[in-house]
Amino acid sequence: MLVLGIETTCDETAAAVVRRSGEGPGEVLSNVVRAQFEAHAAFGGVVPEIAARAHIDALDGVVAKALADAGVTLDALDGVAAAAGPGLVGGVIVGLTSGKALALVADKPFSAVNHLEAHALTARLTDGVAFPYLLLLASGGHTQLLAVLGVGRYLRLGTTLDDALGEAFDKVAKMLGLGYPGGPQVELRAASGDPARFAFPRPMHGRAEPNFSLSGLKTAVRLEAERTAPLNETDVDDLCAGFQAAVVDVVANRARAGARAFAERFGAPSALVVAGGVAANGPIRQALQGLAGDLGVPMVAPPLALCGDNGAMIAWAGAERLALGLVDDLDFAPRPRWPLDAASAAPGAKA
Repeated sequence: MLVLGIETTCDETAAAVVRRSGEGPGEVLSNVVRAQFEAHAAFGGVVPEIAARAHIDALDGVVAKALADAGVTLDALDGVAAAAGPGLVGGVIVGLTSGKALALVADKPFSAVNHLEAHALTARLTDGVAFPYLLLLASGGHTQLLAVLGVGRYLRLGTTLDDALGEAFDKVAKMLGLGYPGGPQVELRAASGDPARFAFPRPMHGRAEPNFSLSGLKTAVRLEAERTAPLNETDVDDLCAGFQAAVVDVVANRARAGARAFAERFGAPSALVVAGGVAANGPIRQALQGLAGDLGVPMVAPPLALCGDNGAMIAWAGAERLALGLVDDLDFAPRPRWPLDAASAAPGAKA
């Protein structure tokens, strides 16, 4: 099964072609991503109107390159998938409308993909991970611990009560005058810093319920920065190192709580999986590798090219759904909010 996937939920215009041949890993035939970092850098974050216009300008060329790189024509595809949410609605509309048009013109089945489900299923594309598995989904907009039971079957075990992990990295980077996106900048500066200089809190550490809270940690960084100002380069390095060390401790502790909650309901997971943009952070990956070793299960993280938003994950999720006969109508509406498992959301938590 060959599927074209389109992703436009935030500030990456992406398209890819993947092949699904059975229950094992898939094959990425092409994966084209056009980022918009320069367009948003001056604002310290993504501006929805700018992102939507950039998607309009770029998407036709990105799709054409994805097909050319894969060496296939539109007629050779078995289906078309597009992210239908959650995300910035202007961008979602651009990709979703284009995906529908391509499916209509080529007379191919269409799949409207949940962006979060695409992240959740990436480990099956890359490693053929069997259900059920424990997933930490961590990005700029989402932080969730999920039991992934099957395609379309997700139980949210824990989530953030305020900031997402990637959002916290970006906000700390902005307050310290670092570039956008903030996560890679904080990780880079932390590598040269002293993580023990500043005593930052570990919010929710030790709680039984596997939820996250990052706003208090972010505030603690701001207060220390204000007390230390004016900041020199060493101060910035140390603040980044202390913040990242606190985040790593929190992630490992919360994931351990998630593993206990998973085991109570479903037994041992087949793997501990981390996905989303924050999965590219080296110290977080190392901490989760250690936790997986304690649990006696493999830790699976996508290659760096598939950690951020990309078309390959959309194409794969579409292929998984289409293989089960799950075809969507062309009147499927964009969904700015689309939780995988709203019923299990913690009180007051972000969807």
